[in-house]
Amino acid sequence: MATMMVHNLIRRQQLTHRVTHSQCLFHNAAPKLTSSEIDEKKRKDADDTGIPVQTFNKSPIVAKLWKTRDWAKRRVMGKLTLGDDEYSSVSLAANEVLYDAASESAVAREGKHPRESQVGIEYPFSTDQYLLETYRNPWGEIRLLKRLLLHAFTSNSGKILEDLDALAGNIAFNHVQGNAMIVTAGVDRIRVRERPEISADQYLSGKVTWVGSSSMEIRMVISDSEDGKNEWLESYFTFVTLDSQTKKPIKICPLLPETDEERVHFELGAVKAQAKKVARRNKIEIGRPLSEESLKIDIRAAQLLDAAGPLLRMPSLANPNSILMDATAHSNAMVAQPQSRNLHDRIFGGFLMRRAFELAFSTAYMFGGDRPLFLEVDDITFDKPVDVGDLLVLKSRVLYSLPNGGNLGSYVMKHDGLPLLNVEVEAWVTVPETMRAEVSNHFYFTFALPNKKACRTVLPSNIDQARRQASRLIADEIQAGLRP
Repeated sequence: MATMMVHNLIRRQQLTHRVTHSQCLFHNAAPKLTSSEIDEKKRKDADDTGIPVQTFNKSPIVAKLWKTRDWAKRRVMGKLTLGDDEYSSVSLAANEVLYDAASESAVAREGKHPRESQVGIEYPFSTDQYLLETYRNPWGEIRLLKRLLLHAFTSNSGKILEDLDALAGNIAFNHVQGNAMIVTAGVDRIRVRERPEISADQYLSGKVTWVGSSSMEIRMVISDSEDGKNEWLESYFTFVTLDSQTKKPIKICPLLPETDEERVHFELGAVKAQAKKVARRNKIEIGRPLSEESLKIDIRAAQLLDAAGPLLRMPSLANPNSILMDATAHSNAMVAQPQSRNLHDRIFGGFLMRRAFELAFSTAYMFGGDRPLFLEVDDITFDKPVDVGDLLVLKSRVLYSLPNGGNLGSYVMKHDGLPLLNVEVEAWVTVPETMRAEVSNHFYFTFALPNKKACRTVLPSNIDQARRQASRLIADEIQAGLRP
């Protein structure tokens, strides 16, 4: 009996010790932090380490590029010593630009050469298994641009668009003098020449090719060789330079092309800039007189709407190979999260492009019944910034289709005879409390249906859709004239 009592006493002491120990663990554990406290802690840690907090949730490539730009900006502003060069290897011409930007002599210069803005970064797929897995799609192909490409696209496609936007920002920073704010104004074109080998290293590089008063065009290419000769993707981004305080456009130093190739790109940039000005002047608006070009759009729109008449009035008797634009529409909505913001604490343009691409790809897939092949980005505009916490609604539709194929130029990978789709995506910043919404971005993507001989013809449901379709068709035909 006495032995049993002693045993029970020891047992109770053991249980008491365990409870006390667990309670100690609970009381000594770090308190649970709110999301704002976590964000503030990250910001403090970033200040201590010199790494921007905005890079914490980005891809390895975007994070490295943003760290480089932040390092460069800190040096220009005098926040780093000249010995701190942790990220300087990413930029091909960063040191000269930084020293020039910090000196008075830079202001007096007549301009800068394209090579002074050149930036390049490597994708070491052959040696970095983690990076390779990050860019691989379900079909064992490369999802370029972290995760843009080709036949192989999933719901994560379009990530390389983020890489392009980040690299373009670094290039623009290298050209601009001082502490100006550089903003993505639009994407003129991204086009694919061929499929890359997923096991081969890839190189993303670019430089400024044209400069206006306050805007600049940046050309970037991806190739499987460091010299950029075997390029398989080409892209053009437009950036605008704003005063960091007033947010108004400011003048930037001119560009001084040196080689014949640089002069060709400069002249092409000037032609495209002029074409954009004409397009803005010809935009149809209520109460505004129609220009000659606007009248052409209206005539084309009337023809398209007339072709849609049978489908609108007598659908059972209409051509079964046609479909109304409304029937191709899809949408999704999201709240803009702080993890997607850029170095200016607004939503990263590359993130918006990726989400738009994902919706466009799904829209083309649902329309064509065939896994679409991405060929090019035709146009992207950034009309209004998107802030953290905004309710963002993305709406997509097949704007037009070419059942018998079309000509996108010799640069674009083989697409002869393949049905082509042009998908439009609009991003709307929506405020339910006031029942208001504003368009922040327009995106236009071209896909092919590689295993189809034809597809349905998309027709407008109303005059607004007819004008939109006619405007895009004419714009793409004009752009086709600029394609090699």
